[in-house]
Amino acid sequence: MDLVKETKFLMSNYGINASKHYGQNFLIDENILNNIVNSARLSKDDLIIEIGPGLGTLTSLLLDKAGKVICIELDENMIRVLRNRFSLYDNFELINNDILKVDLNEIIKLNLEHHNLKSAKVVANLPYYITTPIIMKLLESKLELESIIVMVQKEVGIRLTASPGSKDTGAITYSVNYYTKPELVSTVLNTAFLPVPKVNSAIIKLNVLKSPEIHVSDEALFFKIIKSAFMQKRKTLLNSISNANILGKEYLEEMLTSLNIDLKIRAEQLSLKQFAEIANYIQKLKGS
Repeated sequence: MDLVKETKFLMSNYGINASKHYGQNFLIDENILNNIVNSARLSKDDLIIEIGPGLGTLTSLLLDKAGKVICIELDENMIRVLRNRFSLYDNFELINNDILKVDLNEIIKLNLEHHNLKSAKVVANLPYYITTPIIMKLLESKLELESIIVMVQKEVGIRLTASPGSKDTGAITYSVNYYTKPELVSTVLNTAFLPVPKVNSAIIKLNVLKSPEIHVSDEALFFKIIKSAFMQKRKTLLNSISNANILGKEYLEEMLTSLNIDLKIRAEQLSLKQFAEIANYIQKLKGS
């Protein structure tokens, strides 16, 4: 049975309609599924966290290749499908909960130890309406992850994998590049889904760093500066940071001059290293 027929059969058999509330669009292109799986480079030594598995189309491939697959699904209708499809698999576990409320640190640690697995990866077709909160949870929790391979909205994927200082840069670009080495695997047309969404998509891979490649003495301050800079991104960096009351404007001018940064530069023009230098300078100034 091809994916289109399989998806329509499951939806009909279980009386399921794609939920706009949960942002559901079911992937029906086998080539795209294989691209996701191949990008993850799975082995039986891997623990996989799948977020929002839906009807289980991707899940079935993950179960065949990984040591264990833990699916985290909020929609009760999908829970019925997943239990019926995969309950006989000894490497399948299903958690009915909101991904933003789940303690992934504990789940990953316990399963790696208990099942003698070597690495953990996130592989998922993410719900687009909460993509950014999910990505930030995965990164900020500092999970024991090797990589994150996810399908996201195309525009979001481009921003997530952009190089800091490029035209597609956003605040989240710096967070992603601080924690990972991101790459855009491929773009995906909206016709690969049922029902067909209004937007195209992208597969991205975030290779998680064991430790950041730049030194930041105060991460909270570092990310506060970036967030403040991009909240008023049309303004110069000098004005946006001074408006956030992080440091007086006269001190900021002195700092930027000392760091050889143009006083008229805007946030999206800075490198990750330059934001780190700014954060470290301000932290040192406040500590002195």
